[in-house]
Amino acid sequence: MARPSTAEKVVEQPKAAGPRVPGYAGGGPPPPPSEREEPVISNARLALLMFLAAEGMFFAGLIGAFLVFRLGSAVWPPPFQPRLPVGVTGVNTAILLASGVTVNLALRAIRAGSVKYLTRWLLATALLGGIFLAVQGYEWIRLIRFGLGISSGVYGATFYTLIGCHGVHVLGAMLWLFAVTVMARRGRFTARQHSGVELCAIYWTFVVALWPVLYGLVYLY
Repeated sequence: MARPSTAEKVVEQPKAAGPRVPGYAGGGPPPPPSEREEPVISNARLALLMFLAAEGMFFAGLIGAFLVFRLGSAVWPPPFQPRLPVGVTGVNTAILLASGVTVNLALRAIRAGSVKYLTRWLLATALLGGIFLAVQGYEWIRLIRFGLGISSGVYGATFYTLIGCHGVHVLGAMLWLFAVTVMARRGRFTARQHSGVELCAIYWTFVVALWPVLYGLVYLY
Protein backbone atom coordinates (compact mmCIF):
# COMPACT_ATOMS: atom_id res chain seq x y z
CA MET A 1 0.00 0.00 0.00
CA ALA A 2 1.48 3.35 -1.02
CA ARG A 3 2.11 5.97 1.65
CA PRO A 4 0.78 9.48 1.07
CA SER A 5 3.29 11.88 -0.28
CA THR A 6 4.63 14.75 1.77
CA ALA A 7 2.81 17.15 -0.52
CA GLU A 8 -0.50 15.71 0.47
CA LYS A 9 -2.14 17.12 3.58
CA VAL A 10 -4.21 15.06 5.93
CA VAL A 11 -7.43 16.82 6.79
CA GLU A 12 -8.66 15.84 10.22
CA GLN A 13 -12.31 16.02 11.13
CA PRO A 14 -13.07 18.59 13.85
CA LYS A 15 -13.82 17.09 17.23
CA ALA A 16 -17.16 17.72 18.88
CA ALA A 17 -16.92 20.70 21.15
CA GLY A 18 -17.68 19.88 24.78
CA PRO A 19 -19.00 22.27 27.41
CA ARG A 20 -16.72 25.17 28.04
CA VAL A 21 -15.48 25.48 31.57
CA PRO A 22 -14.89 29.10 32.47
CA GLY A 23 -11.72 30.03 34.17
CA TYR A 24 -11.67 31.67 37.60
CA ALA A 25 -9.08 34.13 38.75
CA GLY A 26 -9.32 32.83 42.31
CA GLY A 27 -8.64 29.27 41.32
CA GLY A 28 -12.12 27.88 41.86
CA PRO A 29 -15.82 28.39 41.20
CA PRO A 30 -17.75 30.96 43.25
CA PRO A 31 -19.59 29.70 46.34
CA PRO A 32 -23.24 28.79 45.95
CA PRO A 33 -25.72 31.59 46.59
CA SER A 34 -26.50 31.97 50.27
CA GLU A 35 -30.01 31.53 51.58
CA ARG A 36 -32.20 34.56 51.83
CA GLU A 37 -31.49 36.30 55.09
CA GLU A 38 -34.40 37.00 57.40
CA PRO A 39 -34.99 40.67 58.22
CA VAL A 40 -33.79 41.85 61.60
CA ILE A 41 -37.35 42.87 62.49
CA SER A 42 -40.55 41.72 60.84
CA ASN A 43 -42.78 44.15 58.98
CA ALA A 44 -45.63 43.58 61.42
CA ARG A 45 -43.48 44.36 64.45
CA LEU A 46 -41.99 47.41 62.73
CA ALA A 47 -45.49 48.69 61.94
CA LEU A 48 -46.55 48.15 65.56
CA LEU A 49 -43.49 49.99 66.87
CA MET A 50 -44.21 52.92 64.57
CA PHE A 51 -47.82 52.93 65.77
CA LEU A 52 -46.71 52.89 69.40
CA ALA A 53 -44.35 55.78 68.70
CA ALA A 54 -47.29 57.76 67.33
CA GLU A 55 -49.38 56.78 70.35
CA GLY A 56 -46.60 57.90 72.65
CA MET A 57 -46.47 61.30 70.99
CA PHE A 58 -50.27 61.56 71.20
CA PHE A 59 -50.30 60.94 74.95
CA ALA A 60 -47.27 63.17 75.40
CA GLY A 61 -49.31 65.98 73.87
CA LEU A 62 -52.24 65.29 76.19
CA ILE A 63 -49.96 65.14 79.22
CA GLY A 64 -48.29 68.39 78.16
CA ALA A 65 -51.67 70.12 77.90
CA PHE A 66 -52.64 68.78 81.32
CA LEU A 67 -49.42 70.08 82.88
CA VAL A 68 -49.95 73.52 81.33
CA PHE A 69 -53.37 73.82 82.97
CA ARG A 70 -52.18 72.19 86.18
CA LEU A 71 -49.15 74.43 86.68
CA GLY A 72 -51.05 77.51 85.54
CA SER A 73 -53.71 77.13 88.22
CA ALA A 74 -53.25 78.61 91.67
CA VAL A 75 -55.47 75.95 93.26
CA TRP A 76 -55.79 72.40 91.95
CA PRO A 77 -58.29 70.81 92.06
CA PRO A 78 -60.50 73.90 91.77
CA PRO A 79 -62.82 74.66 94.70
CA PHE A 80 -66.21 72.96 94.84
CA GLN A 81 -65.07 70.11 92.62
CA PRO A 82 -65.26 66.48 93.77
CA ARG A 83 -61.99 64.80 94.61
CA LEU A 84 -60.78 61.85 92.60
CA PRO A 85 -60.93 58.35 94.16
CA VAL A 86 -57.23 57.88 94.85
CA GLY A 87 -57.50 54.72 96.97
CA VAL A 88 -59.85 52.75 94.75
CA THR A 89 -57.92 53.73 91.64
CA GLY A 90 -54.69 52.68 93.35
CA VAL A 91 -56.08 49.18 93.84
CA ASN A 92 -57.32 49.26 90.25
CA THR A 93 -53.81 50.19 89.14
CA ALA A 94 -52.46 47.06 90.83
CA ILE A 95 -55.06 45.00 88.94
CA LEU A 96 -53.97 46.42 85.61
CA LEU A 97 -50.30 45.87 86.44
CA ALA A 98 -51.13 42.24 87.25
CA SER A 99 -52.60 41.89 83.76
CA GLY A 100 -49.23 42.95 82.38
CA VAL A 101 -47.67 40.01 84.21
CA THR A 102 -50.25 37.51 82.95
CA VAL A 103 -49.94 38.54 79.31
CA ASN A 104 -46.19 37.99 79.48
CA LEU A 105 -46.78 34.61 81.11
CA ALA A 106 -49.01 33.78 78.14
CA LEU A 107 -46.20 34.73 75.78
CA ARG A 108 -43.75 32.59 77.74
CA ALA A 109 -46.19 29.66 77.60
CA ILE A 110 -46.51 29.66 73.81
CA ARG A 111 -42.75 30.01 73.42
CA ALA A 112 -42.53 26.78 75.42
CA GLY A 113 -45.12 25.20 73.12
CA SER A 114 -47.98 25.09 75.65
CA VAL A 115 -51.20 26.18 73.95
CA LYS A 116 -53.17 25.16 77.03
CA TYR A 117 -51.46 27.61 79.36
CA LEU A 118 -51.40 30.24 76.63
CA THR A 119 -55.19 30.24 76.56
CA ARG A 120 -55.45 30.29 80.35
CA TRP A 121 -53.13 33.26 80.78
CA LEU A 122 -54.83 35.16 77.95
CA LEU A 123 -58.21 34.65 79.62
CA ALA A 124 -56.74 35.79 82.93
CA THR A 125 -55.41 38.92 81.24
CA ALA A 126 -58.79 39.66 79.68
CA LEU A 127 -60.49 39.17 83.06
CA LEU A 128 -58.14 41.60 84.81
CA GLY A 129 -58.54 44.12 82.02
CA GLY A 130 -62.33 43.82 82.25
CA ILE A 131 -62.22 44.41 86.00
CA PHE A 132 -60.08 47.50 85.47
CA LEU A 133 -62.53 48.97 82.96
CA ALA A 134 -65.53 48.10 85.13
CA VAL A 135 -64.07 49.84 88.19
CA GLN A 136 -63.07 52.86 86.14
CA GLY A 137 -66.53 53.10 84.61
CA TYR A 138 -68.17 52.87 88.02
CA GLU A 139 -65.95 55.63 89.39
CA TRP A 140 -66.63 57.84 86.39
CA ILE A 141 -70.39 57.44 86.90
CA ARG A 142 -70.01 58.42 90.55
CA LEU A 143 -67.93 61.47 89.64
CA ILE A 144 -70.52 62.60 87.11
CA ARG A 145 -73.24 62.25 89.74
CA PHE A 146 -71.13 64.35 92.11
CA GLY A 147 -70.93 67.09 89.48
CA LEU A 148 -67.63 66.44 87.73
CA GLY A 149 -68.32 66.42 83.99
CA ILE A 150 -66.55 67.41 80.82
CA SER A 151 -68.39 70.75 80.78
CA SER A 152 -67.63 71.53 84.43
CA GLY A 153 -64.37 73.31 83.63
CA VAL A 154 -60.78 72.63 82.73
CA TYR A 155 -60.42 70.19 85.62
CA GLY A 156 -63.14 67.89 84.37
CA ALA A 157 -62.28 68.32 80.69
CA THR A 158 -58.62 67.38 81.14
CA PHE A 159 -59.50 64.47 83.42
CA TYR A 160 -62.00 62.81 81.07
CA THR A 161 -59.91 63.52 77.98
CA LEU A 162 -56.71 62.02 79.36
CA ILE A 163 -58.17 59.14 81.36
CA GLY A 164 -60.90 58.48 78.83
CA CYS A 165 -58.41 58.14 75.96
CA HIS A 166 -56.51 55.57 77.97
CA GLY A 167 -59.73 53.69 78.68
CA VAL A 168 -60.50 53.55 74.96
CA HIS A 169 -57.04 52.10 74.35
CA VAL A 170 -57.59 49.45 77.03
CA LEU A 171 -60.88 48.54 75.39
CA GLY A 172 -59.21 48.24 71.99
CA ALA A 173 -56.45 46.10 73.50
CA MET A 174 -59.09 43.82 75.04
CA LEU A 175 -60.79 43.31 71.67
CA TRP A 176 -57.42 42.37 70.19
CA LEU A 177 -56.81 40.07 73.14
CA PHE A 178 -60.13 38.29 72.61
CA ALA A 179 -59.30 37.76 68.93
CA VAL A 180 -55.91 36.27 69.85
CA THR A 181 -57.59 34.03 72.44
CA VAL A 182 -60.02 32.67 69.86
CA MET A 183 -57.15 31.98 67.48
CA ALA A 184 -55.23 30.25 70.28
CA ARG A 185 -58.17 27.96 71.05
CA ARG A 186 -58.26 26.99 67.37
CA GLY A 187 -54.60 26.00 67.45
CA ARG A 188 -53.31 28.81 65.27
CA PHE A 189 -50.15 29.35 67.33
CA THR A 190 -47.15 27.14 67.92
CA ALA A 191 -43.76 27.47 69.58
CA ARG A 192 -42.30 28.62 66.23
CA GLN A 193 -45.24 30.61 64.85
CA HIS A 194 -46.76 32.96 67.42
CA SER A 195 -46.14 36.47 66.14
CA GLY A 196 -49.79 37.37 66.79
CA VAL A 197 -49.34 36.69 70.49
CA GLU A 198 -46.12 38.69 70.60
CA LEU A 199 -47.64 41.75 68.94
CA CYS A 200 -50.70 41.66 71.21
CA ALA A 201 -48.47 41.30 74.28
CA ILE A 202 -46.35 44.28 73.21
CA TYR A 203 -49.40 46.50 72.78
CA TRP A 204 -50.97 45.36 76.05
CA THR A 205 -47.71 46.02 77.89
CA PHE A 206 -47.63 49.53 76.42
CA VAL A 207 -51.15 50.25 77.65
CA VAL A 208 -50.34 48.86 81.10
CA ALA A 209 -47.06 50.76 81.42
CA LEU A 210 -48.76 54.02 80.43
CA TRP A 211 -51.33 53.89 83.21
CA PRO A 212 -49.05 54.42 86.27
CA VAL A 213 -47.79 57.61 84.63
CA LEU A 214 -51.34 58.89 84.19
CA TYR A 215 -52.34 57.80 87.67
CA GLY A 216 -49.41 59.62 89.24
CA LEU A 217 -50.04 62.82 87.29
CA VAL A 218 -53.82 63.03 87.42
CA TYR A 219 -54.67 61.41 90.76
CA LEU A 220 -51.60 62.05 92.92
CA TYR A 221 -49.90 65.19 91.58
